[in-house]
Amino acid sequence: MPVGFWNDPDGSKYHAAYFARFPGIWCHGDFAELTAHDGVIIYGRSDAVLNPGGVRIGTAEIYRQVEQIDEVLESLACGQRQDGDERVVLFVRLRDGITLDDALRDRIRQQIRSGASPRHVPARIAQVHDIPRTLSGKIVELAVKNTIHGEPVLNLGALANPEALREFVDRPELAD
Repeated sequence: MPVGFWNDPDGSKYHAAYFARFPGIWCHGDFAELTAHDGVIIYGRSDAVLNPGGVRIGTAEIYRQVEQIDEVLESLACGQRQDGDERVVLFVRLRDGITLDDALRDRIRQQIRSGASPRHVPARIAQVHDIPRTLSGKIVELAVKNTIHGEPVLNLGALANPEALREFVDRPELAD
């Protein structure tokens, strides 16, 4: 367990990152299992699991495919609630001078479909200029998911660039 963050003299960012979700209980954000022999298996980020149509998908499976597209610098996938289900939404940050168009969306979808599965293919792909991150550099899918649903983001103090969330508010691509 980390003991603190740099440049966090009062500990508020550290508290927001690890103790705000369950007061008084450390929550690291990973799925973990205690084994019969007192070992621990870490499965990965709990907020990084998508569930479209009841099928569990890890966002890393999508990222591995998107990283193969030269125009894409980085991406963030999250689930958007829709009609009692969840659809996969992908946000991409592109190289300077590149604009997301239908041809690039099609290439991204094809790469994901062929490298992962049709279930992994996002229903919506949108371009953003920045991806929100924690102070330690991890992308924050849950904060984006909360933002696109109009819900509060409780750990803003743990974000290195909380202003990046503004770009995820009221996206027209997500309206239907």
